[in-house]
Amino acid sequence: MKVLSVTSEAFPLVKTGGLADVAGALPAAFAAEGIEIRTLLPGYPSVMAALGGGEIVWEFPNLFGGGASRLVAGNARGLDVIAIDAPHLFDRPGNPYGPGDGFADNAFRFAALARVAASIGRGMLPGFVPDIVHAHDWQAGLTPAYLHYDGGARPGTVMTVHNLAFQGQFDVGLLPYLGFPAEALTIHGIEYYGSIGYLKAGLRFADRITTVSPTYATEICSSEAGMGLDGLLRARGSALSGILNGIDTDVWDPARDPALAAPFDADHMTPRAANKRALQARLGLSQDPDAPLFGAISRFSWQKGIDMVLEAIPAILNAGGQLAILGSGDEALERRAREALAALPGRVGGTIGYDEPIAHLMQAGVDALVVPSRFEPCGLTQLCALRYGAVPVVARVGGLVDTVIDASPMAVAARAATGVQFSPSLEMLEAAIARTVALFRDKATWTMLRRNGMATDVSWREPARRYAALYREIIAERT
Repeated sequence: MKVLSVTSEAFPLVKTGGLADVAGALPAAFAAEGIEIRTLLPGYPSVMAALGGGEIVWEFPNLFGGGASRLVAGNARGLDVIAIDAPHLFDRPGNPYGPGDGFADNAFRFAALARVAASIGRGMLPGFVPDIVHAHDWQAGLTPAYLHYDGGARPGTVMTVHNLAFQGQFDVGLLPYLGFPAEALTIHGIEYYGSIGYLKAGLRFADRITTVSPTYATEICSSEAGMGLDGLLRARGSALSGILNGIDTDVWDPARDPALAAPFDADHMTPRAANKRALQARLGLSQDPDAPLFGAISRFSWQKGIDMVLEAIPAILNAGGQLAILGSGDEALERRAREALAALPGRVGGTIGYDEPIAHLMQAGVDALVVPSRFEPCGLTQLCALRYGAVPVVARVGGLVDTVIDASPMAVAARAATGVQFSPSLEMLEAAIARTVALFRDKATWTMLRRNGMATDVSWREPARRYAALYREIIAERT
């Protein structure tokens, strides 16, 4: 089976969030399922540099304006990549989506990604004709729509929603320039509340829709969490399913992680204390092994609830704890975080920005990782926490529900618990902090939570099996 994965980012080539981790990890996981997968990416500078002397497999005289463009194929840092080398669209420094609200021509940049994906799906590259085209998030959302309106035979299609909040909406006047017929601009086509909806298009025309957790798949069918797309999602309910994300357990392996002060595993937990000491030293925190050290690794946004973490600092400190912060995003939240770092040296430490080695050291060094998202399609940081023996303290939403077993009295008695859940509000977060500290003081229970977490399978093995089954189901229906 051949699969074309269509994505705007993939780790380790380009990353702004969890989408990159998923798109970068799936190909290796699919190898065990007998799936040949190639990843179609925009030719950002980092992607083209990693490809080096890749093979030119197609040339375009004109791809949404600008000069000649081409497709370059090759292996880039372990990924089999087809890159769209279109300098007028993608040869730009910095964030791949642009500053602020994004580049003014993002409608064309990501229409190009989808247009090329659809063409490959229809056999443009004879050496690689996919059975399935798998589109990720709004940037690839037009792919199933192009395949639909082109007519004729086509491959099966999957649309994965990593975050419904990002939908890709653009002016209807662009319709003819995007190459769609006039009849596409209806509620049954790609029109969405008076605009062209890229994600809506994918949800409307893909053979199957997946989200990155079962609970999130249920949540987005409600008016509260559906963000205007709940009606369409309910109508397509038989095509919708949730498949949990995994993490790359080779990249995230506390027994072999070069970013750690001391390696450890579930059977040899004693060295983990050295990572707590190293993290405290790195972030200027007091060297106190008995202080419960909470961590927050997050994009700074309303969704992620980092404001609640900052407001809960007194509760952490009053319980004798410390807080380590890593992340960036909203300017106001960054300012508040910097103020906390400056005002509370020794008790609150961190880095404003993103640093992959520090993220690894934090997972290995904090006692508890706080994930207070107001909504969360899946979340990856809590999976890393489980793997590294940091007890996740998570909001009771989306994929956080599906991946963390709350330390209720029944779950503790059954020795099944792996973390702490709470309803996403400041009051409930503060209560969860108090409950976590009490668990931390109970060393036998705390050790059990850590060992249970580290025994949890957070790899891509099961998700890859489920995706493979979904692909085969689509192919069987289309033959």
